[in-house]
Amino acid sequence: MGTKLAAACAAASLAWWAWSPITAGASSHREAPLITELPKVDGTDFYMFRSYESGRDGFVTIIANWLPLQDAYGGPNYFFLDPDALYEIHIDNTGDAKEDITFQFRFQNTLRGLTVPVGGQNVPVPLINIGPISAGNLQNLNMTETYTLDVVRGNRRTGQRQRVNAPGPNGFLKPTDNIGQKSIPGYAAFATAQIHTVNWPGCDAGQGRVFVGQRKESFYVNLGEIFDLINLDPLGPPDAKRNILDDKNITSFILEVPIACLRRDANSPVIGGWMTSSLRQARVLRPQPTFDRPTVEGGAWTQVSRLGMPLVNEVVIGLPDKDKFNASKPENDAQFLTYVTNPTLPALIQTLFPSVQAPNTFPRNDLVAVFLTGVQGVNQITANPTPGEMLRLNTSIPATPASQQNVLGAALCFVNGTLTLNNPGCDPAGFPNGRRPIDDVVDIELRVAMGYLLPSSPSGQQPFTDQTRIPISSFSEQFPYLATPIPGSPQSATPQ
Repeated sequence: MGTKLAAACAAASLAWWAWSPITAGASSHREAPLITELPKVDGTDFYMFRSYESGRDGFVTIIANWLPLQDAYGGPNYFFLDPDALYEIHIDNTGDAKEDITFQFRFQNTLRGLTVPVGGQNVPVPLINIGPISAGNLQNLNMTETYTLDVVRGNRRTGQRQRVNAPGPNGFLKPTDNIGQKSIPGYAAFATAQIHTVNWPGCDAGQGRVFVGQRKESFYVNLGEIFDLINLDPLGPPDAKRNILDDKNITSFILEVPIACLRRDANSPVIGGWMTSSLRQARVLRPQPTFDRPTVEGGAWTQVSRLGMPLVNEVVIGLPDKDKFNASKPENDAQFLTYVTNPTLPALIQTLFPSVQAPNTFPRNDLVAVFLTGVQGVNQITANPTPGEMLRLNTSIPATPASQQNVLGAALCFVNGTLTLNNPGCDPAGFPNGRRPIDDVVDIELRVAMGYLLPSSPSGQQPFTDQTRIPISSFSEQFPYLATPIPGSPQSATPQ
């Protein structure tokens, strides 16, 4: 990977949860110029953690969110996914920064062609439902969305592919978005009916679960204020009422997989993960489009979105390389090394807040280990890993029960850059050892960027924050963990 990268990695601090020079944003919402034109394939957040639901401690839960900034009232078409896209979740368990296991999702939209009689003619309706729907009664639903799920072992395109058995001929049913309480009374039960128990091909360690559907946005951040030159007090008190994304929904792909199905073997507990989405290389608009064929797609799959660690492309990668990063693979991440070893964000923060002193130790080797390699003996997949950016999880570290989780995760396991497991609030099962929904990655990464893991950093121990507080009650203690989405219409009114 080059002498510069090798030297940087060799000199990396053994501060085992050191990570990235980044602050806030909507994790990875609209983070690169091209992806702003392709919202249906915009990957926004990636989570991977030891399951903390009671009785499920032998599993890993993986959550991949796509299609950002959904307004609940966004009808009449709401937020169907792209049937011409390939949505993927990748796992590396050998340390070569290449996928060893890939979960592939493809979607299909089916129009039922519902009509109503008007003046003696049956006329197609403009809406996706013509009356109430429920888990056991979809006759009023005008359009259904289903998906297939494949498990690929080896290269994502040429490896061994096996289909996950689904309950229907078209695959799994994705619940319709939360139109409102009159259209879908009791939405929580409606969505829960589409949590499917599955057998994972190629693994006999036990059944898991899968759910794909709309959820309440799980990322907490003061988005507008951050991008307005950090127009807040970065040392001020957190406030649970300041989350600007609190009125948005997201589309979540949620998997529960036995640990033994993901790791290489019992002696190799660390896995890395990331999500991608791809489109065909060519897309031609049809001059006379139909419902199911508005375009002609062709050519090789071309990756347009990528996300492992949160906020990387958002505020680490420079503007000239954002689309390039989205199209790249972890195995080629040496090309982005300078953005990690010489981060721009701390310098910008110091410019905006002259009383704050940014770290002046370069290269920032405290940021290299977990960002590109993991740390030997802790969350490094193998002794000589190929550097690559991804979310890494040590599956041998037990899950922390939901009631005992700390929003600052493993960050509080360090004092002046030294691992101190008995430090108050230390929660080694949290970010950056994987990522749970409750983990406040914005505050954690902001503090690390300003030198939290550098013993001599002048600003390292200050409690930097975007002033958003994540309430523990925001998330469930059970699969699928993320909250029921906000309804487009909060009330069910009966005409008088």
